[in-house]
This record gives sequence, C-alpha cells and structure tokens, in this order.
Amino acid sequence: MKEVYQYIEDHKEMYVKWLFDLCEQPSVAAQNRGIKETAEMVEHHLKNLGAEVELVATEGNPVVYGEIQNGKEKTLSFYNHYDVQPEDPIDQWLSDPFTPEIRDGKIYARGVADNKGTLLSRICAVHAYQAVYGTLPINLKFLVEGEEEIGSPHLEEFIINNPKKIQADGCIWENEFKTLDGRLQITLGCKGMLYVELRAKGANIDLHSAKAAIVENPAWRLVWALSTLKNTKEEVLIEGFYDKVKTLTEEERKLTEEMELDEAADLENLGLKNYVNNLTGFPLKEKLIFQPTCTICGIESGYTAEGSKTVLPSTAKVKLDFRLVSEQDPEEIYDLLVKHLDKHGFGDIEVIKLKGQRAGTTELTDPLVEKVVSTAQQFYDQKPQVLRSQAGTGPMYNLCQKFGIPSLGFGVGNATSQNHAPNENINLTDYIEGIKFMASVLRSYA
Repeated sequence: MKEVYQYIEDHKEMYVKWLFDLCEQPSVAAQNRGIKETAEMVEHHLKNLGAEVELVATEGNPVVYGEIQNGKEKTLSFYNHYDVQPEDPIDQWLSDPFTPEIRDGKIYARGVADNKGTLLSRICAVHAYQAVYGTLPINLKFLVEGEEEIGSPHLEEFIINNPKKIQADGCIWENEFKTLDGRLQITLGCKGMLYVELRAKGANIDLHSAKAAIVENPAWRLVWALSTLKNTKEEVLIEGFYDKVKTLTEEERKLTEEMELDEAADLENLGLKNYVNNLTGFPLKEKLIFQPTCTICGIESGYTAEGSKTVLPSTAKVKLDFRLVSEQDPEEIYDLLVKHLDKHGFGDIEVIKLKGQRAGTTELTDPLVEKVVSTAQQFYDQKPQVLRSQAGTGPMYNLCQKFGIPSLGFGVGNATSQNHAPNENINLTDYIEGIKFMASVLRSYA
C-alpha cells in the first residue's frame, strides 16, 4: 500500500480542494437549500471514479447511487449523506460556515465533519487506489442520501423500490471520529428512535388569563401528562417500556469498560458540574450506549415573546424523542405510550407519530468487524476504540440488519468536531489519514 499512500500524499492538495468545493455548496435539507446542486456534485465525483451513477428520485431528496462492478467475489457498500444541518446560530461562527477555512491545522465548515469529510475520504481512497493499481479488489456501491439530517423520511421508499441496489456483503456506515487520546472509534450499531408530538387543546381561542380560574389550561394539562412519563431518577415510567432491553453480554461489558470517556473534560466543555444521577465510570457509559431515553425536545404554548401578556393559551404541544435499544420496536413503544396516557387520564391528548426507527447492531465476531478492527490497529499502530453502538440514531437497521448485511462506522471527525454546532471542524491530518485508512480497508477486506 506504500504506493497508494504516496499517491495520496502527492495529491492531498487536490483532495482538500475537492472537500472545500463540496463544503462551499450549502445542502441544508431542513430548508431545501442547495440539495439539487450538491447531489449533482456527488454524482460528478462518482462518475469520475468510473462508477455507474444514478440520481434515484424519491418523494423527497434524491439518493445518489453509484456502483463499481469489477466482477469480484465481495461487494462493499458505503452509506453516507450529502445534506447538512442549518448553520444557525451564525453569530457564533468564527468564519463563514460555507467558506471553508484552515486554522491551526483544522478545517472549519458546515458539514465538514458530518458528513462531507468522511464521504470525500471514501471517494478519494477509491480514486487513489484506482490510480495506482488500475482496478479495485472488490465491487463497490455508494448510497448517498440527502435527508439524513431530517430523519431520512424517504430512504425507506428508496429501499423498497431498489432492493438489489442495497445488497452487499458489508456496509461501511457514515460517521465516527477519533477519541480525545487519538484512537480511531469504530461503532457497530445505532440506537433506534420513536419521535412523537403530543398536542393538548383547551378553549377554541386564547383567553384572558382571568379565565384560568374556571377554564382548564392545556399547557398545564400537557405538563401533568409529561410528569407521568419519567421520574427524577431518569427512569421511564411507561409500563412495558424496558421489557425488550437486553442485559449486556460479557463481551459488551468488556468493550464498555475499555471505552474512553474523559468525564472532566466533557463536563467542562458542556459547562456542567455532573451528569444525570451523578453517574460516573461504567454506569455512565452503560447508560449512554445501552439504555433507552425519553427526551423533551421542545415545548410550545401561549406567549413567550418580550414583555408580559396575561393569556390562557388554547393549545399546547411538545415534541418527544425516545432513543431505543436492543429489540425495542418503535411501533410497540408508540402503542405503550398511548395506553399509558389513557390509563393516567390523558386520553384526550393527541399523540402523533412523526418517525420510527429500530436499533441496528452487528455481531462483534462478524468477519467485517474483525477485518476492519485489525486493519485499524495495524494502520494507526494502536488499538481502536470499538463501541457496541453509537448513542445516536440512523437508518442502519432498515438498510442493513433487516437484510442480514453487517455494518460498522468510522470517519474522519474528532472528539471536538462540533457536529451540528457552530465552528464544525475536522483535523486536516485526520482527513488525509482517513483516505489512506479507507484504501487499506479496501485491500484488507478483499
């Protein structure tokens, strides 16, 4: 692989420019901004690799599908996304979010870590490998969607309509990062999710708050309903909620014990004194990776602008997400939630399911896992940090485990990449190293 590494070194300025060009193009799915242009840029890069490329239309944003068929025995797929989060709050950026800039060895731009840097590292790795050896040792598929940052609402449509396109022997997932001590992090799964909106209604119009003496306030009703869902110990109180949460295996326990988490640095970075329930050590890591959650994402009711307005609101709503683990099924959790509210006298509150996703995980002993982990240890000259699952959610189950396809994730971000936040960044050296490592995986997986 020395020739490939040298080629990457000789052409790193070009690979950085490719990344800059992609990051300069906004692709904010939440605002439908720059999506078409970005999809076409990704299409151009894949065609440059000699891939057969198709912009697969969906009811939402297109999926960029590329395939390099070499008649080889094994087929590997890459799942990535070309959409990014909105850049707000803009005033907290130290440079224009869509004008990439290198400062102190870091590349700053919206989407550079999540997910354009990792996407380009894979494209560049294939480019370099082909330039040196002429052909790849495996068949490749690129699945690059444009709605990951809004929950992949139309990816299932793509999956149903294109079952042959997703078939592969293994899938490399979109994103991970290096830990604070510089180890590559490899994750073998994603948590699932149920995302709902609860709506409470009162009078048919907002009223003078003097009426609060005799007219029920839907905001209070919603607060009372929410108070039945979780206690102060962070335990979800919905009957049956934990029934399908599995106990950790010995291997999972060992991986979790080895997981690096600099609690002091993380708390300082967050401006906090402690985690929930004053958790620390193993219990903290276990809860982060293996336990489900119930989170209030936002509440809206009445008057919250400047000054005072004595009003009795007519409506109240809240958005909740439940991060799911193990065999928890979002459909079942939704039904349990509705039954719970009805049982506690809140059957009048409307429960709207916005999205659902099962958790997906790959076995530790899968050949894909063993190959990538051993390649990482050899390439980086240190043992990678392997996590049973990331704490976040993605469409991994629907795209991979549902069809028996093993998957794992790694990327070019770092522990302070600021994904979704102002001043998103990656280390320039991590980007170049990530290209080389991906090229190594292509060779080792074959």
